[in-house]
Amino acid sequence: MAAGEPGDLGVYSFRFLPQKTFQSLSTPQTTSRLRQWSMLGRIEAQAFGFDQTFQTYRKDDFIMAFFKDPNVIPNLKLLSESSGEWITLGTEVKKIEAINVPCTQLSMSFFNRLYDEAIVRDNGYIVKCLDSFCDPFLISDELRKVLLVEDSEKYEVFSQPDREEFLFCLFKHLCLGGALCQYEDVISPYLETTKLIYKDLVSVRKNPQTKKIQITSSIFKVTAYDSVGVCYPSTKSHEQTFSYFIVDPFKRHVHVLYHCYGMGEVS
Repeated sequence: MAAGEPGDLGVYSFRFLPQKTFQSLSTPQTTSRLRQWSMLGRIEAQAFGFDQTFQTYRKDDFIMAFFKDPNVIPNLKLLSESSGEWITLGTEVKKIEAINVPCTQLSMSFFNRLYDEAIVRDNGYIVKCLDSFCDPFLISDELRKVLLVEDSEKYEVFSQPDREEFLFCLFKHLCLGGALCQYEDVISPYLETTKLIYKDLVSVRKNPQTKKIQITSSIFKVTAYDSVGVCYPSTKSHEQTFSYFIVDPFKRHVHVLYHCYGMGEVS
């Protein structure tokens, strides 16, 4: 039986959904915050549809098919390291890596421990500390310390499983920002923006039996390689350069959240 015929575990095929917009990244308030965090013009969300049942165990087939699909190749955006312009993938992907990112959090109360542990004051101000470096990041407050410095006293406030959660990853990315990031003095802009983007990307539905809301998306942190080496999300690796694929198995949509570390738009 040829691949793709009925009854076969065929190749996934995709379509670009340009009409699907992500309000969380385009509101005036978010735009102004992303500008301050040096991420504006370097962060992008795109949506694609697919045609078959998504099976988590076939994630590698799914993502490899994505990068080889004729509807993806001319539409998937990435930033050129050389020109700093948005381009499409001009190379053949030979290998992919897709790391499963847990996504179980339904409430921002996940971050209440920042108040409980005096990383953030009751009035929302982030507690300052003496400047130090955790290359390439400047650490001037307790928030960045808890995010980055593994031997700091409060690092354990978030366990390893906590730190793997998509909600935590998103929050951390926004807190660390781009190359000329101006840090916030208060926590609310980080929490509000994290919540908006998370709700925009992740799908939930009510379980018919238990009536409880549950997350239905599967999330993968994706890297792709051509014959030379890493080609996506960028040829240069950086903690703040990432692409997350958020797969909704019911709607058969995949949302791609992409950011490439560098100097964001200023004006």
